[in-house]
Amino acid sequence: MASSQMQMAKKRIHKEWADIQKEDLGKMSLAPKDDDMFQWDAVLPGPEGSVYEGGMFAVSIQLPQDYPFTPPKATFKTRIYHCNISDSGNICIDILKTNWSPALSLLKVLLSLSSLLSDPNPKDPLVPVIATQYMRQRKKHDETAREWTRLYALPKVAPAPPPPAPPKAASGRSTRTSGPRGGVARVIEILDDDEIVALPSTSTGRRRRDAEEASQPSRKRKKASGTSASGGAGGMGAAGGSSSNSQDVIVID
Repeated sequence: MASSQMQMAKKRIHKEWADIQKEDLGKMSLAPKDDDMFQWDAVLPGPEGSVYEGGMFAVSIQLPQDYPFTPPKATFKTRIYHCNISDSGNICIDILKTNWSPALSLLKVLLSLSSLLSDPNPKDPLVPVIATQYMRQRKKHDETAREWTRLYALPKVAPAPPPPAPPKAASGRSTRTSGPRGGVARVIEILDDDEIVALPSTSTGRRRRDAEEASQPSRKRKKASGTSASGGAGGMGAAGGSSSNSQDVIVID
């Protein structure tokens, strides 16, 4: 007998599930949990214009083995400030008690719960204190209900992704041009067809003056021998009086 009832229940539940998948539920959801056709999960959005607007309320629904002859048991998993819903999630609504009929369905149960959020029934309360506040201090009741909705029922917002990291600098050595040891860079200038002069790059005026002096025949010297081109004493004196920064002239024969 029990096995026959379970088979009838499964057949009915599968039919309801097929019908639900054809419906446009909007933000509402209703489906079996982990392929267990006797355990369902639902999400109920707070009705627009109500104190629960903006909230998303999770509901668990347990179906009996002799469904639909016995009503399902629904429980709120999300905390809600409501005179017909206890702090543990139990629900006081006639459709799940004396007014249940096998002609009803899980979708109609969910729609009835949505109506209960819009229109509480303080005359048949599950939480008398909230029911009294609803009738006598409506403003205070509504403020508290909105606050609970904000605290417990608003969808969690995912954190913004971090900004992309800046591109890494290419690995490897950096190179730069430097002068020779001693700190004086040299610039090679060709003055005429047979003369090359090395000039310091640190002073434009000095470079120009040295170039002019180097262009005189009497100032030409051989770098290799350190003597004047003519072999005279004047050339020797010029070579002896030059400092480390003096300009070298290379004569090309």
